[in-house]
Amino acid sequence: MSKLYYDIFLAFVRVHLLHHAAEEPFYGAAMLEELQRHGYRLSPGTLYPILHGLEKAGYLSVERTVVGGKARKYYRITDQGRTALKEVKPKLRELVEEVLGDLGPAGRPDPSE
Repeated sequence: MSKLYYDIFLAFVRVHLLHHAAEEPFYGAAMLEELQRHGYRLSPGTLYPILHGLEKAGYLSVERTVVGGKARKYYRITDQGRTALKEVKPKLRELVEEVLGDLGPAGRPDPSE
């Protein structure tokens, strides 16, 4: 994987994490499974530094709870994270439309084009 591809890949992961944190709190292992469902193959050694970076930057907050006798960290989006996600979405939409062309209702290229 080239450095450029890897950097873009990690940017997509960050947006994906903010998106899910805006929907509901999540913990790392569950998010690894969710990302894998979308084709992202991340190790915990890649995911957790991203989560810690988003927390340190103020985009996520962490709540520690005990589940089944084990400590679990739940990540929640912060107001700063919501603002960042809100700012990123139009730029992401614009980029997708420019790069992939006009998308139909199913998110696929419009066959009438």
